[in-house]
Amino acid sequence: MFLINGLEQESLPASDRATQFGDGCFTTARIIDGQVCLLDAHIRRLQTACETLTIPFQLWDTLRREMSQLASEKSSGVLKVIISRGSGGRGYSGAGCENPTRILSVSAYPTHYESWRKDGVTLTLSPIRLGRNPMLAGIKHLNRLEQVLIRTHLEQTDADEALVLDSEGFITECCAANLLWRKGRDVFTPSLEQAGVKGIMRQFCLQQLARSGFRVVEVSEREEALLTADEVIVCNALMPVLPVRAYGQQVWSSRELFQFLAPLCEQTR
Repeated sequence: MFLINGLEQESLPASDRATQFGDGCFTTARIIDGQVCLLDAHIRRLQTACETLTIPFQLWDTLRREMSQLASEKSSGVLKVIISRGSGGRGYSGAGCENPTRILSVSAYPTHYESWRKDGVTLTLSPIRLGRNPMLAGIKHLNRLEQVLIRTHLEQTDADEALVLDSEGFITECCAANLLWRKGRDVFTPSLEQAGVKGIMRQFCLQQLARSGFRVVEVSEREEALLTADEVIVCNALMPVLPVRAYGQQVWSSRELFQFLAPLCEQTR
């Protein structure tokens, strides 16, 4: 089901800048018992992205109501929200784009996450590296060709997720998730100042860890850092947290960090 500017429809003008240039942003939220998990955080993410991209979207109360209404009809599911600059302008110019487009859709919750939580996931190193761009780093904009290529390669392997480096060879994230690893009581996560997406669940996990006995450090590390870790986990707003079972020949059995975060992440309604 799609809701475009408040109307049930599936057609978008070819002139919309989401189609023309990927000129917009999005977020993907989990629905549990008719509620949008971490709704406020998803709204803030969209607001931050619109500010960065100078998209003049103002209908935040309307958007919140629409998100809540669509979620209320589902016991479980996935809610995706896209905001584009809308139609107007010529070429790259956004002049005249006064009415941003909002697109909401609901889909089924991925059933394989349950088995992944139980068994853990495997990682493989992606040959696709993320370009560095500090202005756009962190936000979830619509230009996701790098992730499309990462996923295309991943689907040719037996792994569940991809370890993704940036163009300088630093660990950044996974194809569709953020990454954390533990050594003793220290938890490390990649700095996302140059590339990558600052995920909703990553931020939630960091907040929970800041109140715990773990010490959190944002780092710029290369692939070798994972090989000395005691434990690795991945997270996003849907999973929400998964243990990593193996990366190449490296195998992890410890779940101390996962067992701390998993119950907290299930209480995000």
